[in-house]
Amino acid sequence: MDIVTEHDRPSTPQEAVRIQETLRGLVELEDCCPQEIVTVTGLDVAYDEDSGLIAAAAVTLETGGFRVVEKRTVVSRISFPYEPGLFAFRELPPLLDALRALDHVPDLLICDGHGLAHPRRFGLACHVGVVTGLPTVGVGKTRFVGEHDEPGAERGSRVPLLDDGEVVGAVLRTQDGVKPLYVSVGHKISLDNACRQVLRLCPAFRQPETTRQADRLARDALKEAL
Repeated sequence: MDIVTEHDRPSTPQEAVRIQETLRGLVELEDCCPQEIVTVTGLDVAYDEDSGLIAAAAVTLETGGFRVVEKRTVVSRISFPYEPGLFAFRELPPLLDALRALDHVPDLLICDGHGLAHPRRFGLACHVGVVTGLPTVGVGKTRFVGEHDEPGAERGSRVPLLDDGEVVGAVLRTQDGVKPLYVSVGHKISLDNACRQVLRLCPAFRQPETTRQADRLARDALKEAL
């Protein structure tokens, strides 16, 4: 899949912050994705800090029935230190390698991480979206920035995630009575559409099927590499 450009690889956290501040102006917050989303690729990583290994997985599913179209994994060395707000620089190299290995360009990417819901409004989902040019959504299991009210207990309930008075995402209940997810725009998709797509990808469980499968695949690849 020839869609991934090269990206800057900083040597210090200060350089990484400068890259984020430069690239965040390229994020598109409106729908520039296909009207009908047919294929979605889930992205996730697994770490082993003791060995210094990171495994990345890309799994493409059809939205109708969630048939696996293709899946790829890459295991490599962690190349950037642990720094809150800069996880993208650890995860991007293997994730982009996994995306490059796909044969088909998906309609949408789902990242296990945040997009605009980030201190510099440029989380992993934004970074992946900008360097690939693909519509991308960030789905976080926990809150990174902002404040919010509690959404209703029923599936589909949502409230805005606010940071310094700015809407940076939505807190979305994907199943009745379960903890909500934190959905934020990554690139080329509106927040409303991002929430619709995430809910569509969660027919039975809290997390999107794309994330569930990518998480399992990354963990298995890491286990095999140890």
